[in-house]
Order: sequence, then C-alpha cells, then structure tokens
Amino acid sequence: MTTVATPSVKERLLASAQRLFSQSGYNAVSMRAIAKEADANVGSLTYHFGSKASLLREIYMRHTAPMNQRRGELLEQAVLLKDDDERLRFVLRAYILPAFSMSENSVGGGAEFTRMRAVLSAEGNKDASAIIAESFDETSHAFMRAIADCVPGASQEGLLWCSQFLLGSLYYALINPERITRLSGGEVDGHDRDAAIDALVNASFASFRNLSSR
Repeated sequence: MTTVATPSVKERLLASAQRLFSQSGYNAVSMRAIAKEADANVGSLTYHFGSKASLLREIYMRHTAPMNQRRGELLEQAVLLKDDDERLRFVLRAYILPAFSMSENSVGGGAEFTRMRAVLSAEGNKDASAIIAESFDETSHAFMRAIADCVPGASQEGLLWCSQFLLGSLYYALINPERITRLSGGEVDGHDRDAAIDALVNASFASFRNLSSR
C-alpha cells in the first residue's frame, strides 16, 4: 500500500497563497486569509516567510528559476543559427516552449501561476512589481537582444511592443485554452500544446519580422 505524504505547513501556505493570489490578486489577500486557507495560523506564515512579500518571492522563485534556466539553455542553442529568420523562429520557440512544457508538470506553475502573474501584473503593487522584475527582467533582456539581432533596423519601441504582445498571447493561451475549442465549435483543440506553440511562434515571428528595415 502506497502512503501519500502529507504536505508540510510551509507547502500548504505556499499553495494556498498562490491559489488566493490567482483568484483575488495580491492587494486583497491578507496574511490571515492565507493562513486560514492553509488551515494554519498567522504565526506559521511569519515563521516561514516573515512577510507577505517574502512569501510571494518564494512562489515566484520556485516556478521561474527552472523555467528561466531552460529558456537560457534553449536560447544558447538558438543564437548559433546563421540565418536571421531561422534564428528568430528558434529564439521565439526558446521563450515559448518552457512555459508550456513546465506547466504540464507544474514546475513552471501551470495555469494557476500564469493566471496569478497576469493578475499581479495588472495590479501594479510595488512589492509585486519588484518581485516580477527580479524574476524575469534579466531573461527578458537576453531575449530582447537576441530578437533584435534577428531584425536589423528594428526600433526599440517596436521590439518592446511586440514583446508585450507576445507575453499577453502566452498568458492567454495558457490560461484559457477552452476559448479556442469553444469558438471553433470543437474543430480546434485549445489544449493541443504543440499547435498552440506553433501558432504563437508563427504569429510572433510575423510581428517581429515586420519591424526589420530589410
């Protein structure tokens, strides 16, 4: 008979906080609400994390560290390609693929963490914004440089806007795949990971490639 390990208090607090943040945002969720959701006391939160900001930071680092590492590994391979268009496609795939593949086993947080990221990004909370920057800015700059090398003459403004649109598309594809299935009357499977990745790469490639002066 296999014994299922009971999650520790710390793990329950992390899971409860992520669930509540994804539903209600960072600002509206109190330490007391997180503790109650985890069937723990507020003292446990203070003991393990010290503050709500530190709790959020640990949620981010658990999910983003392995995802960013994988993105970096794929990016190192992609930038070796000589042809600009081929390299651009592989750079975009290096960014998109880990978000899907790691969501499947929840290493990257899955749909719930992605939803939380989207909600927190819209809130503009000072603590959350700083944690988001810590988690993603270094990797984002690396990809921006790699993409810029693929589209000679592209303006920084254009690159930034296209990057923002790519991120929004990635969020929505992960969070709400059911919409594709519903709008197509079931002819297109929104949960088809490979199709979603290909569609995102193709759409993003077109928008970035259009920025090139060549």
